[in-house]
Amino acid sequence: MSRAVLSIGSNVGDSLAHLQSVVDGLGDSVVAVSAVYSTAPWGGVEQQDFLNAVLVVDDSALDGYGWLRRGQELETAADRVRTERWGPRTLDVDVVTCGDVRSDDPDLILPHPRAHERAFVLIPWLDVDPDAVLPVDGASTRVDALLALLDEDERAGVHRTELVLNRRSR
Repeated sequence: MSRAVLSIGSNVGDSLAHLQSVVDGLGDSVVAVSAVYSTAPWGGVEQQDFLNAVLVVDDSALDGYGWLRRGQELETAADRVRTERWGPRTLDVDVVTCGDVRSDDPDLILPHPRAHERAFVLIPWLDVDPDAVLPVDGASTRVDALLALLDEDERAGVHRTELVLNRRSR
């Protein structure tokens, strides 16, 4: 089996519909869906807030590269254009982890190299897996402990919304 954690975000167009397109596009592979969060943009580029969520997905036919390809296909379907690093986007799908796989391949670094620094990943991840762990610098660390290490401003920029992503029943 290939269980992965995906972080999804959007701040261009109908952001909720873009996030829902990921849930719909992954179909029965979706095991769990976090709440939807409104989050301040990360990276210093002036833009509107994002909607973010985390999905836990599982498909024995996909490895980390398979999840990366699926995410990129969904981004393309949402007319994602890569013009500015950390800039606005219709859809962003990041593979945060894929089982215990570690990869230093520039095309797919696993676990995601900055996930432990991003409250918009950690907070929704805890929604779907309160006991989640993330390898950081070679040590598996609880996600809640990593979140506690972040600056208060980083954590305060992430707000749970009333918006819901609907998952197909398995």
